[in-house]
Amino acid sequence: MGELRDYQEWHHAYDDPDSGLSWRLRTVQRYIREMLDERPGPLRVLSLCSGDGRDLIEVLSERADADRVEVTLVELHPEIAEAARANAATAGLHRVQVLTADAGNTDLYAAAVPADLVLLMGIFGNISNTDLAGTIAAAPQLCRPGATVLWSRGRFPDDLNNLVRDWFTAAEFVELDYATKDFESQGDWPALGAVRFAGEPADLVPGRQLFTFLR
Repeated sequence: MGELRDYQEWHHAYDDPDSGLSWRLRTVQRYIREMLDERPGPLRVLSLCSGDGRDLIEVLSERADADRVEVTLVELHPEIAEAARANAATAGLHRVQVLTADAGNTDLYAAAVPADLVLLMGIFGNISNTDLAGTIAAAPQLCRPGATVLWSRGRFPDDLNNLVRDWFTAAEFVELDYATKDFESQGDWPALGAVRFAGEPADLVPGRQLFTFLR
């Protein structure tokens, strides 16, 4: 495995409102808002490789009903995880838990699943194809029936996203949306998917390593 990228530096792309990362953030937040508007009552949210949590935290900070949402963020990078805690505290969100840990380890999720919303953002383009297929196959273990899963994966240099979409279908997810945008000048071709779990509940299998980052 090569050296992992500098994820703190990578997050600086959010500072450019015309970047692919900013487009991804805005689109994910639109999906989150729509899901929260459609689903009344208590909700449980799980975000793997959550970064500083701004996708969820910024949306919840706008809402008078934020206290009905219980959030678990999992981020391995200590400084980025601490930024997520600070963001949640600044927003006055008291039901956001940030775990500084390897999000690929299923042991972390025993108290966080089944969830109503699962975010798999910034993962699929950074892991092996074997791990990618296995993570999607295991996704039902994270979900309550009817849960929404949001995922992302760039389309260059190897656009496997139609295969990713097929794997979600095989795991009994129904596609709600699939969005793409081209930022050729930046060498960025992001894509986002939103799916809903239409299968039967599945028990979480402990002690599994779903994925390991390659970059």
